[in-house]
Amino acid sequence: MNITGEMLIGQIAVRGTEGSLRAVNPATNETIAPDFGAGSTAAVEQACKLAQQAFDTYRETTPEQRAQFLEEIATGILNLGPQLIERASQESGLPAARLEGERGRTVGQLRLFAKVIRDGHYLSATLDSALPERTPPRSDLRLRKIAIGPVAVFGASNFPLAFSVAGGDTAAALAAGCPVVVKTHNAHPGTSELVGRVIQQAVAACRLPAGVFSLIIGSGNEVGQALVSHPAIKAVGFTGSRQGGLALMRAAAQRREPIPVYAEMSSINPMFLLPNALAARATQIGSAFADSLTMGVGQFCTNPGLVIGLAGEHLAQFQEAASNALKAKAAGTMLTPGIHSAYLAGVERMQAVSGVDAVGRGMAASAPCAAQAALFSTDAVTFLASEQLEDEIFGPSSLIVACKDEDEMRAVAEHLAGQLTATLQLDAADHALAKTLLPTLERKAGRILVNGFPTGVEVSYAMVHGGPFPATSDSRSTSVGASAIDRFVRPVCYQDLPDALLPAALQDGNPLGLTRLVDGALHTA
Repeated sequence: MNITGEMLIGQIAVRGTEGSLRAVNPATNETIAPDFGAGSTAAVEQACKLAQQAFDTYRETTPEQRAQFLEEIATGILNLGPQLIERASQESGLPAARLEGERGRTVGQLRLFAKVIRDGHYLSATLDSALPERTPPRSDLRLRKIAIGPVAVFGASNFPLAFSVAGGDTAAALAAGCPVVVKTHNAHPGTSELVGRVIQQAVAACRLPAGVFSLIIGSGNEVGQALVSHPAIKAVGFTGSRQGGLALMRAAAQRREPIPVYAEMSSINPMFLLPNALAARATQIGSAFADSLTMGVGQFCTNPGLVIGLAGEHLAQFQEAASNALKAKAAGTMLTPGIHSAYLAGVERMQAVSGVDAVGRGMAASAPCAAQAALFSTDAVTFLASEQLEDEIFGPSSLIVACKDEDEMRAVAEHLAGQLTATLQLDAADHALAKTLLPTLERKAGRILVNGFPTGVEVSYAMVHGGPFPATSDSRSTSVGASAIDRFVRPVCYQDLPDALLPAALQDGNPLGLTRLVDGALHTA
């Protein structure tokens, strides 16, 4: 498949006329052909108008039609073969093995949502029978969830496949019955075009309306702001910086009709080292922590950027083991020159804080955009008094906080802002302390782990990849897993409609074979 540098507006390929951009290979700082034409607000208008026109037809396709569409996309992505992996590696600096795994995750997400919509549980089909003899009488009431409307999706820098053009946000929105307009991330436009053309071809193969999918390129903020502000768009999916997420939230809130922005933004993912586990396994945990910290050059939103333990010899053993392990970690190429610069600045800011000590570094960097891992330590008093120590440093950097006692550890937990994850390293003898921490961590995080590391995010039914602000803009939702579809649907109640006018999910004969809640009791097909 040729990469042309064009946008995809429905079934048409269009070259943007508002300047041009090229991808940069972060490993060499060299640009990569071809030039990509940047789009204008007129391109946004065209894509959004098509999406609006497609919406009512697409949202009433059958679950089977949409499931087949998602599976067609998954097959098309696999059929791109080595070309996709090679281009994504050039644009991101990520190794082929990592990208092959990410491709598998992307395909797995699409296939999971195909199963979700075939199951139909997300519709929440509910029937309350009429009670004409009751005083007052009750009407026949039936509920299902419908697609919310066209969705704008912003590609993420750190996952050029799994959180990009055909990533989780797009898969969930398409599964729900929402047309999608994607704004590419400028770090990987070639990868985006390859995947975008697969979706475009799947739309045609499944005989769906052209406006079900469009792909927009934009070199500045204007295109993104125009996309979020367009009246056809009814929700936004975003993964990126807090600054970027907040800008989109403001634009969405200022519309005549405000819309939800599901933004994943900032998390330092605290790991609590409880005393008995630390005494028994300090060296083991420290070494494994260093592996997690440097995985993917620390460019995961679930990177363990904060460690909390009780001061003493065992925390010192953990720190020594982690520092020794970091010494053997080579500097890795970061995703973009901008991310690399921001990482260096974040490390410098951390070093400049009074009461913070540098206690471990990885191997020195020599190549462009390469990041040297960094480990710092401080005490709880300093941490609690320094708001900037809670700022995420996107990359392989973490801070150890030494607490004088369990009360101070609980104070640190209570002080934390919202997080994607919180981890407890514990043994059986730590359960009492863990029970006092859990209520706080439940309020602070979307996922709580025990004796693991947060950098692996399973795509499954129970997974939650979300959390209170600033981890995300809406703690009630997840961007990973089957429940991600709930962001893009809303409930509608049908009162006293004749069976012939009811949607299939609510008809007396249950033609879709759904499990439904009927008069308060579950009825399986």
